[in-house]
Amino acid sequence: MRYYHLSVEGSDGTHLVAETNDGEAYDLTSASEDLGSFTALARAANATEQTLDDVAAARIPDADSVDPGRLAAEADQPVRAEEVWASGVTYEISEQAREEESGKPEVYLDVYESERPELFLKATPSRTVGPNEPIGVRGDSTWDVPEPELAVVIHRGDVVGYTVGNDVSSRSIEGENPLYLPQAKVFERCCSIGPCVASPGTVGDPHELTLSMRIARDGDVVYEDETTTGEMVHSCDELVDYLGRHNVLPETAVLLTGTGLVPDDFTLQDGDEITIDVENVGELTNGTVTV
Repeated sequence: MRYYHLSVEGSDGTHLVAETNDGEAYDLTSASEDLGSFTALARAANATEQTLDDVAAARIPDADSVDPGRLAAEADQPVRAEEVWASGVTYEISEQAREEESGKPEVYLDVYESERPELFLKATPSRTVGPNEPIGVRGDSTWDVPEPELAVVIHRGDVVGYTVGNDVSSRSIEGENPLYLPQAKVFERCCSIGPCVASPGTVGDPHELTLSMRIARDGDVVYEDETTTGEMVHSCDELVDYLGRHNVLPETAVLLTGTGLVPDDFTLQDGDEITIDVENVGELTNGTVTV
């Protein structure tokens, strides 16, 4: 199943909505107030030693139906992660691009060929946006790109699902010096996730997924390409394992697994529309605004 957060008329906040594999949608919160969020669903699955989908399926008979057409247009952030982390240089093209932008290229090759991955804190809840909200680009940067990524949703240290992530980055700031990485990565609206969390049973093998990105400007497509998560040098489980080493994670966290698509000779502008699609997970669309 896929899990969304949607606003419901007459209620405060959002409700948790499950989309079944046959395309039907159900308001799980209407069946149980205890299932008011994705984290609540993960907590219930953990307590009962069931899968997310098993818990949801048991509640669907008592849940209100939802028009599936609302999911793409009205979805909010699918999970309120207390921390969003990111992985760097997990695809060869990312390693090559960061070598090209940097005056110290050897550090990126060292990371790509090393057992230990690059992991960094990407965003807090206040810096993360959901589908159909504008991502931000820094006003003091001259070269800014979206980075489409498969994102792992972690609950109490375990992988419980997958979503789509956009790790918006300033290549000009990071290129000046690798130590500027936090400023190149962490700023207002620097990350988007959504539109849903897809369960492991729905996704299948996370390393056999097609990942694509399309960027439109003034109605014209200015970039379009795709890759596969099979090109990742580290597996999702390896990245999650390293993230949890000697590091106490919050109850729910999201880990972006790195980008395999890097637009050449391109920088984001106000009004650009970025659409990222990850096979079996979903399609995330965001506009762009300077912050």
